[in-house]
Amino acid sequence: MSSINFPNPHTHEFAEWVLFGDYYYNARDIICFGGKMTIENLKNAYRQGIFPWEIEGLPLPWFCPEKRAVLEFAELHIPRSLQKEQQKTKFTFTINKAFPKVIENCAKAKRTHESGTWITKEFIDSYTKFYEAGGAHSVEVWDEHGGELVGGLYGVDAGGVFCGESMFHKASNASKLALLFLIEHLKSRGASWLDVQVMTPHFKVLGAKEIRREFFLDKLKKTQSLELKLF
Repeated sequence: MSSINFPNPHTHEFAEWVLFGDYYYNARDIICFGGKMTIENLKNAYRQGIFPWEIEGLPLPWFCPEKRAVLEFAELHIPRSLQKEQQKTKFTFTINKAFPKVIENCAKAKRTHESGTWITKEFIDSYTKFYEAGGAHSVEVWDEHGGELVGGLYGVDAGGVFCGESMFHKASNASKLALLFLIEHLKSRGASWLDVQVMTPHFKVLGAKEIRREFFLDKLKKTQSLELKLF
């Protein structure tokens, strides 16, 4: 399969609108369309601050948002109720023990204001292969008996920067506790922030903020130069 020659996000002129069929689509956050989510394409995309996000009816869009959500660990705000849950939890946390189950559960998770999921079968297959190649990673949350998966998250290591993709929970606060577990792990490896991609109410409560595309790209490149080994 052919590799995608991604435009340079620093210099690319993002279109305001693009026409597909009879409809115009807002494209200010999209750097290109089409291609396959091969291991090579995913690796190259994330290391340039680009990620795919399925939109029904369009060739696969590759995003580099004008406003990028990031979470600085020094600015992390943990609500008191979540702190209490973290202190008393009987959950067990693991890393990279059940990636396929995590991404499949993320695809099934019901989300506010979303009627479907962008995590299609193609996404699941592609990211599972990426995981097997060492590019994608998961955090699992198991019940107190250790046998049932009750929450988790997955994302991508973009050369020393963790890019969060999706989360799910079957037990109260399981996904939030998975995130806190991940943050502690990343901090132990020298990381000081993670890429949230798109702001959500949950991450806003935790202290995430939006920064402009050019600032994010500079931050990404600077952190990559540290050559952190996150996993």
